[in-house]
Amino acid sequence: MKAEENIEAARPTSPRQGSQFDVEIKGAGRDAELSATYGVTQRGLEPRHVHLMAIGGSIGIGIWVGIGSVLSKAGPLSLILGYAIWGCFAIWPLYLVVAEMCAYLPVRGSIFELASRFADPAVGFAMGWTYFFAGTMLVCTEYSAVATVMQYWSPDTNAAAWIAMAMGSCVLLNIAAVKWFGEAEFVMAFTKIILLVMLVLLTLITMSGGNPAGDAYGFRNWGAGAMHSYYTSGGAGRFLGVWKVVIYAAFTLAGPDMIALAAGEIQNPRRTIPRVASLIFYRIVGFYVIGVLAVGIICSSRDPGLQEALSAGKSGANASPWVIGIQNLGISVLPHIVNAFILLSGWSCGNAYLYSASRTLYGLARDDQAPKFLMKCTSTGVPIIAVAIVSLITCITFLVSSNAAVEVFFWFVDLTTTALIATYIWMLITYFGFWRACKAQGITKDALPYAAPWTPYTPILSLVICTLTIIFVGFDVFSPSASAASSRPTSPSPLASSCSSSARSCTPTRAARPSGAGSSPRRPTSSAAWPRSTPSAPSGRRAASRRTRGPAWRR
Repeated sequence: MKAEENIEAARPTSPRQGSQFDVEIKGAGRDAELSATYGVTQRGLEPRHVHLMAIGGSIGIGIWVGIGSVLSKAGPLSLILGYAIWGCFAIWPLYLVVAEMCAYLPVRGSIFELASRFADPAVGFAMGWTYFFAGTMLVCTEYSAVATVMQYWSPDTNAAAWIAMAMGSCVLLNIAAVKWFGEAEFVMAFTKIILLVMLVLLTLITMSGGNPAGDAYGFRNWGAGAMHSYYTSGGAGRFLGVWKVVIYAAFTLAGPDMIALAAGEIQNPRRTIPRVASLIFYRIVGFYVIGVLAVGIICSSRDPGLQEALSAGKSGANASPWVIGIQNLGISVLPHIVNAFILLSGWSCGNAYLYSASRTLYGLARDDQAPKFLMKCTSTGVPIIAVAIVSLITCITFLVSSNAAVEVFFWFVDLTTTALIATYIWMLITYFGFWRACKAQGITKDALPYAAPWTPYTPILSLVICTLTIIFVGFDVFSPSASAASSRPTSPSPLASSCSSSARSCTPTRAARPSGAGSSPRRPTSSAAWPRSTPSAPSGRRAASRRTRGPAWRR
């Protein structure tokens, strides 16, 4: 009964939406059977939840604390340029094209399911498992960040205690019904947005003279240099400084993965996703570009307190350029308040990434790319086994009990960044397959619930930037001055390659043809349930073999 209710709830409600029947109708018999056996996730996320998750859900500890390191290395102007390049020319186009695909096909399994349809099942397999790795490492990153922040107030307490508290609370929120997860993220995202707005306003007021000393310092802190040379002198050094910021921005400025993963649990996705997409540019410019401009104004990149905090490996607000700048102005109460908000940011992002990693595992299981038992859902629609598996893996965060919490935080940053960028590249490749399929099958932009502007030129630009970033993500490792610790291998690229190769060797696959792309090879489409304008299923003996046999590891 639940399967039929979910199908009915997903029906389009306007003529423009009604041009296609919701994809969950496809393979309804198979989905009903799976739902009866394992349960199914529920569309419990309201539009207001999704809006706040898209705007503030990814504002984590990196924008508060870790940003001090790149500010010191690159300078304030390089900080602005790096975030603007990554945000406006890589993430914004990516967000728009993913919104176009997910609004058209808001399937459970999300972008990984779409990759299997429009690119290659092996790409969907590799993309899903690589993002699962990235999502799990992001949970670890935020848990270790919580430990670093708590050490601001209690430096003698073992960091493992704070890890356990953060982990327990996040698990509790993730095993509750998804609507309660949405409510918690709504409140926390709203709080983080308020904090960032307050800090930007505080910077504007104090730089104009509204501080205890009455000092209108303006852009005086840029006097130490707007752009610093990184690893070499001259123009090349300044370019490397900007590039270092671009790489760090790839970690802190999240892409559309969270919204794409939640597409199967969003109410009225064909209405909600386009509205969310229309706000992304303002999120990037308003919260990140203006935010990094403010932090470069309030704190000098050569501030002695910042340099000492970085060299000593201090944690939490002690290493935050925001807090250091506020203390320099003689304001003594705000640092504790800011640290509390920083703590909330780390906890919120840990909660959100636990959700995304568990839904990734669930989606892989639904697409026959992971064991079926991972699909087991509670009566409230929570994939309980997937949540438990991710939570067990994140126990590696307890490494902070034997290493400095800040050091472990940056380990996870390194491990996560390239995996995320690899996932973004595959998202763009998937879109090109979707775009070619629409062209080949005569599906116009007017038939889509949402059409991304300036395609295919903007996704091509995004693909170029993402590719260059992932190629040169570890360029500073090859510097003669790089230490052995900083030279450790942290790229998950071998994982991505091995996933794709394994998928191809276990289950022979081929790239989707534009004239026949659109349906999962494991979920054949009934012509009665799927309109003629929708991309049709692959045809031929080889595709039929893939549909009936399934992956080799299950045979």
